[in-house]
Amino acid sequence: MDLGSGKNGKQIIIRRNGIIQNTVHDACIYDEIETQLRDMAQFKEVVQRSSLHPKPVGLVLQYGTAGFRTKAQDLDHVMFRMGLLAVLRSKKTKSTIGIMVTASHNPEEDNGVKLVDPLGEMLAPSWEEYSTQLANAEEQGLLTALKDVIEKEAVNMQQEACVVVGRDTRPSSEKLSQAVLDGVMSLGGKYHDYGLVTTPQLHFMVCCRNTHGLYGTASVEGYYQKVSQAFVELTKQAPNRTDDHKHLKVDGANGIGALKLKEMEGFLQKELLVSLYNDGSSGKLNYLCGADFVKVQQKSPQGIEMLAGERCCSFDGDADRIVYYYNDDAGHFHLLDGDKIATLIGTFLKELLPKAGLDLQIAVVQTAYANGSSTRYLEETMKVQVHCAKTGVKHLHHKAQEFDIGVYFEANGHGTVLFSKGAEEKIKQQAQNENAADEKRKAAKILESTINLINQTVGDAISDMLVIEAVLALKGLAVHHWDAMYTDLPNRQLKVKVADRRVIETADAERCAVSPPGLQEAINALVKKYSLSRAFVRPSGTEDVVRVYAEADTQGNADTLAYEVSLAVYQLAGGVGEEPKPLQ
Repeated sequence: MDLGSGKNGKQIIIRRNGIIQNTVHDACIYDEIETQLRDMAQFKEVVQRSSLHPKPVGLVLQYGTAGFRTKAQDLDHVMFRMGLLAVLRSKKTKSTIGIMVTASHNPEEDNGVKLVDPLGEMLAPSWEEYSTQLANAEEQGLLTALKDVIEKEAVNMQQEACVVVGRDTRPSSEKLSQAVLDGVMSLGGKYHDYGLVTTPQLHFMVCCRNTHGLYGTASVEGYYQKVSQAFVELTKQAPNRTDDHKHLKVDGANGIGALKLKEMEGFLQKELLVSLYNDGSSGKLNYLCGADFVKVQQKSPQGIEMLAGERCCSFDGDADRIVYYYNDDAGHFHLLDGDKIATLIGTFLKELLPKAGLDLQIAVVQTAYANGSSTRYLEETMKVQVHCAKTGVKHLHHKAQEFDIGVYFEANGHGTVLFSKGAEEKIKQQAQNENAADEKRKAAKILESTINLINQTVGDAISDMLVIEAVLALKGLAVHHWDAMYTDLPNRQLKVKVADRRVIETADAERCAVSPPGLQEAINALVKKYSLSRAFVRPSGTEDVVRVYAEADTQGNADTLAYEVSLAVYQLAGGVGEEPKPLQ
């Protein structure tokens, strides 16, 4: 289609293939046609570049809590299309949007992508649906799916867009990151490629950019400077630390966290002496190492020799999870997971508030998987509010935002602390209040440094590690003292294959099964048979299995309860395959 000359009432000639189709005299119609032509040119670029990133016919993927994840060879088209979506999201929010290429704790041959919203938070749920829609559109339907998002969200396509991109160390990440950039460029978006960064660092940078530097400087060095300065300020308040207290063994999961921790060491001014293992120089990403391996296997990762009482921790592949562990004098392995971390940080903050003369509402947010002992300790001993949210970090994050200070960690070690703007302001004012008693100002300054040390955008293994190290130093706790705050109740997790997981519906943050009929009543009756027991079931988010959790006063009782609940699920919720057997 082409236009003849003319505007402001002059005749406009519209031709297709040289043949006159119509004439118009209206300037508004001319403007509309001109806009359509620009759009056609813009989408022409999308079509051309999309052909370089074709979708495998029939492949269907779902955007989950952690974005898309699957074998790397199946993700090229997804990356391109997430670049498109990020541009639209940026135009809609008039903000910088982030895209991280990673598959976190998955095996090295996998990869994935996470989108980051303006304040460093996870992508809005309504846009998760758009991402799935775009990823699964067959090639001929891509433009239709794209225009559907534009129309539903009333995206102004003339608005500028900016997308920042980061990637982990997987062999496939660089190529897939380029596919993201192709998507961004094909819709005319501007971009900044941060290259190799941890997932939390990219979240941090997005927040910095959209708060115009108020949260920090939007660079890797800016991250190191902010976090390390806060850590050094805190550890100065614990003058009796020796080099033994400062030493920590870190398992980097052969991932990006190891690389970035090496870069950061100089900023820490020898206030933390790190021995780094599984640093990526030889081993395979997440293989026999990393936070997920340690949590699931309940043993130390490959390559670390632990002397009795030595503090050790493990990151996951993209450094947004962390777990601690140690061996006792008898050589027994002890895991300090997300529940232990939340308890340590939550009690530290709870104790500081009255010392600072501040009346702020603090709460710890857990999932149904949190060990019952941690919940009891927080509520009964420390008098801290505990709230339960559905499984998934986005649900915990959202709940934590309801309080002045919200501490949340999943048992897998992914979590952080959120401070409301009001709480931050009160803490800052008290730290600068010359009329306040010295002890109150000192406590308020410790709180202020803690805020600067914590990455509030998302769980961050490096930041969380430094928070834990600072808290242990300030409280004068060895790792076994921290572990002794409470003793985990024995527990067991099982799964039951069913014909259709959708028959299981839950309520009360997944702690109560409302369907099928009779299942919750059966669970209640079984739980009554054992001391300090509880159990719940929930459908898997990805496969037709039902996940069963049980805990009780002894491991034998926890195992038996888990088996009995599994049998009830099998019988009442359409179990398939072999009937569950008692655990040996």
